[in-house]
Amino acid sequence: MKILYHHRIASKDGQYVHVEEVINALTRQGHEVILVAPQIAQTADFGSDGGWMSKLRAMLPKGLSELMEFGYAFLAFFKLCMAIKRHQPDAIYERYNLFLPAGIWAKTLFRLPLVLEVNSPLYDERKKYGGIALEKFAKWTEYYTWRHADHVLPVTEVLAHYIEQAGVPHERITVVPNGIDLTRFSTHSSIPRDAKFANKRVVGFVGFCREWHHLDQVLELIAQQNNPDLMLLIIGDGPVINALKQQAKQLNMEDNFHTTGLVERDAMPYWLAQFDIALQPAVTPWASPLKVLEYMVSGKAIIAPNTPNIRELLTDQHNALLFDDQYPEASLLACLETLIQAPQLMQQLGNAAQKTIQQRQLTWDANAATIVHVLRAQAERSSYAH
Repeated sequence: MKILYHHRIASKDGQYVHVEEVINALTRQGHEVILVAPQIAQTADFGSDGGWMSKLRAMLPKGLSELMEFGYAFLAFFKLCMAIKRHQPDAIYERYNLFLPAGIWAKTLFRLPLVLEVNSPLYDERKKYGGIALEKFAKWTEYYTWRHADHVLPVTEVLAHYIEQAGVPHERITVVPNGIDLTRFSTHSSIPRDAKFANKRVVGFVGFCREWHHLDQVLELIAQQNNPDLMLLIIGDGPVINALKQQAKQLNMEDNFHTTGLVERDAMPYWLAQFDIALQPAVTPWASPLKVLEYMVSGKAIIAPNTPNIRELLTDQHNALLFDDQYPEASLLACLETLIQAPQLMQQLGNAAQKTIQQRQLTWDANAATIVHVLRAQAERSSYAH
């Protein structure tokens, strides 16, 4: 198929990884992908936050910043029209964003099917975590985009429920969780441990560390074990890193605590190979966390919150230990203590997690096949209707 892929991501982070992986998988399967997207992320380094556009928007009053977002939809619509005229695609595949009805306008004008990938209920997310000035307008753009897409692909069943509540019929929704590239995270090749972590029991966390991840408590627990072979490894950055370094110093844990800072995507398999127990301390209720899948494919013993979206990937005592998210500190630490004391359980959980990837085909290639199946069905229906 000839697929026009449309998104509005300007930052080069986890979102961009998702975009890149889907495009790579579609291309591997022989489809032509035409990209209509901001140029900023294309040339930026991994971890970039969207450059001058993000800085400008942060300086503006919220309402004006949101109007600018909506204003971008007109530029996106023009770019979509030009790309459609030039390339004559079979369908549009769009990654949903708030204040962005451009894809719906283009598909209506050119009578093309549009399949919408939804990773978050952005109206709810932004209202809760950052605030929205133009609330009614923001919600209207979200519902308008969801309802007018030919088919919607949320990443979790939890998110599918939000979309149904907005008025999208159940039969127009297919859940496609995040995936993994098995060639990148090869389960066959054995990556050696760095000398710093050799013969150690390493507790690991991947991501942007914030207060609610309770990593200070994790460090405290590791210190209490009084075991020189027990370590905490943080792959990433974040506002609490310096406080954690200070804490490690106070606890005489400097040799048992290591942070990498921001890590390039290609180096991730190497760093994941350095730890045994993987932490997912907190998660938004609708997400399909990319790092959980990376933990799974790497055969880690995972500790994660017992929330509906996490239970779509993990089963307590089978391929992970799930803690009570209502009492995260005590419950997470209890799970961690259990695994530290039971290396056999750690091994069992890691093996079961790795098998789950294969059994459920949680790969980008399987996702691309589902996407194409949905796109073809919509394209056939569209040509039949015309």
